[in-house]
Amino acid sequence: MAWWVYMLRCRDGSLYTGVTTDVERRFAQHRAGTGAKYTRSHPPEAIVYREELPDKPAALRRELAIKGLRREAKLRLIENAGAAPGNPDSR
Repeated sequence: MAWWVYMLRCRDGSLYTGVTTDVERRFAQHRAGTGAKYTRSHPPEAIVYREELPDKPAALRRELAIKGLRREAKLRLIENAGAAPGNPDSR
């Protein structure tokens, strides 16, 4: 089973990073207020980044690495991923 690291853009412009096996389901949970505590007070608007990883430990390591980036680096990561052909998040 594949695991995903994803980033959400929240209404206040902040970015939230998490891991899941189903990005769309998890996004729906965040929007419904049943996701992470952070997204309850910072409602998400859109999925802006997703990256597939082979297993949960790899996804958690990647999540930690992304969370350690400065905002500018996260925005570059999102921008570069959006330029990838066939990326569903290049909306």
